[in-house]
Amino acid sequence: MKSASIDPAKLSLLLNELRLPASKVIWPQFAEQADKEGWPAARFLTVLAEHELAERDRRRIERHLTEGRLLPGKTLESFEFDAVPMVSKAQVMAIVAGDTWLEKGANLLLFGPPGTGKSHLASAIGLALIENGYRVLFTRTTDLVQKLQQARRDLVLESVLAKLDKFDLLILDDLAYVTKDQAETSVLFELISARYERRSMLITANQPFGEWGKIFPDPAMTLAAVDRLVHHATIFEMNVESYRRREAAERKKGPGRPASYATPANIAPD
Repeated sequence: MKSASIDPAKLSLLLNELRLPASKVIWPQFAEQADKEGWPAARFLTVLAEHELAERDRRRIERHLTEGRLLPGKTLESFEFDAVPMVSKAQVMAIVAGDTWLEKGANLLLFGPPGTGKSHLASAIGLALIENGYRVLFTRTTDLVQKLQQARRDLVLESVLAKLDKFDLLILDDLAYVTKDQAETSVLFELISARYERRSMLITANQPFGEWGKIFPDPAMTLAAVDRLVHHATIFEMNVESYRRREAAERKKGPGRPASYATPANIAPD
């Protein structure tokens, strides 16, 4: 194949019309290599197609990371599993592989006191899932509840809930900070009900189920919300010492190596 016999401008236009932007950029380089090494046409086309698909995957992941709003720098590699022995790294790695739990709309629930790494783990799970091709949204529960309340006032709540369906996993961080207000808790309950057995949720909470009466004003609503969340759920109890308290204790000891499991001060509490 001789690149000299090709009209570069025309080929670029054709690739642009076919919506193959990566191929449009890289084909001259591959064509030159093919000429030098005597590639057959099939190999040239295969290499070009593989590059185009790889670039599409990269761009898709970039888009999903932007819309996912994950906490910066929170990865499974940086999560200190040794500090939370009740959380199995092998189980978490199996979870982020996706398997069938997302297709079934199953949930993940992370419980534990403030500063134990719930937000870190939740965001890291979200990141791994995005890298595996899923769509994830991370949000403070209070922020999303306020958005849903506004949607209800604007008579578009159903539309907003439908738009959230595009996310395979919705991460609600800090559920316990929702105030015991009928308007807030009712839209939260509608969200839980709308996603039940359809779309997955990951929820972090400082309080166990027994304390959720402080969130939902109606005992029947509390029971119904818990029932829907736990019906198909994996639950992690992260009852360990706070990273931040451990870091503060280390500082009191004076100069030396910082706490192994310290949470950066610029990260909002989970």
